[in-house]
Amino acid sequence: MSDQTPPVDEMQYERLAHEALRGVMRAALERVLSDGLPGAHHFYITFKTRAPGVSVAPDILAKYPDEMTVVLQHQYEDLRVEADKFSVKLRFGGMPKSLVIPYSAVTRFYDPSVQFLLQFEEPEIVEVVEETPAPSHDPSPASDGPKVVSLDQFRKK
Repeated sequence: MSDQTPPVDEMQYERLAHEALRGVMRAALERVLSDGLPGAHHFYITFKTRAPGVSVAPDILAKYPDEMTVVLQHQYEDLRVEADKFSVKLRFGGMPKSLVIPYSAVTRFYDPSVQFLLQFEEPEIVEVVEETPAPSHDPSPASDGPKVVSLDQFRKK
């Protein structure tokens, strides 16, 4: 047996392949932007709602705290396609809401009219944890100076 470590993929081929496939999704959206949806084509786009760069209304985020699928078919407005993201206005309960979705947040892109599916690795989600200050054990509420802690209770006697 050999003690050699496996080679490191410094080219990051997996990442490059995902970027290329996301380019297919972007090209499809660009075509819709210029020509509209041809024939029976329509898209189901699933994305992580808490991925970096995603922007959805707070009520939508509350309803879909992890993942959401949107359909681009008949009723969408203001589709904008950029190099790293797209935005669209959809109606939720009759109310128009804008969504901004980076391609990196998308986990599935599906066109059921031709059974075309792209599936991507889930993006890394960074949870925002709000820290609450620890309760103060200092009886004087207005003490702004340095805290002095007695170590006597920890010393061996």
